[in-house]
Amino acid sequence: MPLAQKPLMVGVPFTGSIKAIQSAVIKARVAGELMDLVVREGDPVRAGQVLARIEPTEYLRRLQQFKDQADAAKAQIDIAQRQFDNNQALVDQGFISKTALETSLATLQGAQASHKAALSAAEVAAKSLEDAVLRSPIQGQVSARLAQPGERLAIDAKVLELVDLGRLEIEVPMSAADVLSLRVGQIARVQVEGQELPGQAKVVRISPSTQSVSRSVMVYLSVPTAPGLRHGQFVQGMINTDQAQVLAVPLSAVRTERAQAYVQTVVNGKVVYRSVGLGLRGHSEGSNDTWVGISGVEADSTIITGAVGSLREGLSVKVNPPVKAP
Repeated sequence: MPLAQKPLMVGVPFTGSIKAIQSAVIKARVAGELMDLVVREGDPVRAGQVLARIEPTEYLRRLQQFKDQADAAKAQIDIAQRQFDNNQALVDQGFISKTALETSLATLQGAQASHKAALSAAEVAAKSLEDAVLRSPIQGQVSARLAQPGERLAIDAKVLELVDLGRLEIEVPMSAADVLSLRVGQIARVQVEGQELPGQAKVVRISPSTQSVSRSVMVYLSVPTAPGLRHGQFVQGMINTDQAQVLAVPLSAVRTERAQAYVQTVVNGKVVYRSVGLGLRGHSEGSNDTWVGISGVEADSTIITGAVGSLREGLSVKVNPPVKAP
């Protein structure tokens, strides 16, 4: 191939992972024995769907207990109210002292407070009974099942993990120095486990803060629609930040077996090694290969591509002229 000036899109390389924008972890909100868990990894779920239950007998009995206490307190209120009304009439007629009236008022107020406390306790028990039913907060699929039916769960024990594959993004940790050249809207070339995505990813968000441990900045990219994408898949690529016109060759054409990088050229029909300096790396439009700018070789030199492999210096070769398009 002839060495020539080539426009390269240069940028910031990255590695990251695909994340579902919507995900959820289903935890036990109350302690108890796990029941009716039938969904498994890969099963679809609807928002609001009942996924499992915690054995409710204890919470049903507790709710009934507080309801009974509320009824008993209500009966005490009725008795205390009648006593207070009677004492009020007797005080008005001068038959008893106001001290007796104040005592009956205190008894009435105590009964009213007991009733309110029992009602509040019944509401808490009803909430616990409701929490014994585990529902899906999102529509998606089960990505992990972390508990088994019959297992005794503590509060906040994880039961299921859910993801919505309908909306995905790429999460990329980057150094603070690399983020300086990034802007929302920049285009990225992305490979998912070695396969190029058919569309272009785009920077959609950049975190304003660094991670507390790694000190990296999280960058988020949109994901073009493609079949087979999964939550957690490893990705790598490059975010385009600039364009440069340089003498460039495919990175595979640069040999590194020696102390100094070199390329194999053809001079007067023989293989000649040329030591080169390496410059910007990037991608060329219409090519999936990584290209690198080089110096130390004249323009229009004939470069042997990496697909040919290593040739002995001085070997006689014949270069076929490029095939012209009809």
